[in-house]
Amino acid sequence: VQLQASGGGLVQAGGSLRLSCAASRSTFSSLGMGWFRQAPGKEREFVAAISRIGVTTYYADSVKGRFTISRDSAKNSVDLQMNSLKPGDTAVYYCAAVKRTGLYVNTDSYDYWGQGTLVTVSS
Repeated sequence: VQLQASGGGLVQAGGSLRLSCAASRSTFSSLGMGWFRQAPGKEREFVAAISRIGVTTYYADSVKGRFTISRDSAKNSVDLQMNSLKPGDTAVYYCAAVKRTGLYVNTDSYDYWGQGTLVTVSS
């Protein structure tokens, strides 16, 4: 499975961005999906996850109420809508896929990773 993340850019604090992650295979519906981010000098951290059929989602406390993860099985893609962005959200954002059932917050749980897209939030 190849994952291609896009949609990053520069935005002012309080603004919005929508990230998208396209998957290469039609077995997309059998994969749980997640978004992670890594700020300079910091560990990669969990942002959000969505179950295989999109019924269940889970968010990091730092983004809850501001970010929304969704998936479109017809397009083999998962999106991350980011609202009310803060300078602390600045990071490279990665999408990831997991073959096992369930929602996972640890990077080690995921089987496939995209290349990352940079989000910069200015104050």
